[in-house]
Amino acid sequence: QVQFVESGGGLVQPGESLTLSCVASGLTFSLFDISWYRQAPGKQRELVARITSTPTNTTYSDSAKGRFTISRDNTKNTVWLQMNSLKLEDTAKYYCNANRYVINYWGKGTLVTVSS
Repeated sequence: QVQFVESGGGLVQPGESLTLSCVASGLTFSLFDISWYRQAPGKQRELVARITSTPTNTTYSDSAKGRFTISRDNTKNTVWLQMNSLKLEDTAKYYCNANRYVINYWGKGTLVTVSS
């Protein structure tokens, strides 16, 4: 059974930083592209960042470029999302996703609230 444990969310002020982590089990982690998505209240889920399996490439949404960094450690089945210079509009639930061809697995999400 595939499981994700997402953590690192919380309440921060604008300009502060957070690092989200996602630990996966029940899959061959290294074979999967791993992404962070987010969904704000009343909005559609959107891709924030993706890191591919091999070779490791990263892509970011326009809103994340320059502020967020995605990374992974296949020996630990873990992916991180370092988020700097957080803005009010980054408030959302952040989800970990593992994708390989047509296979998709989702975590339950971790809540990030940016508020002054």
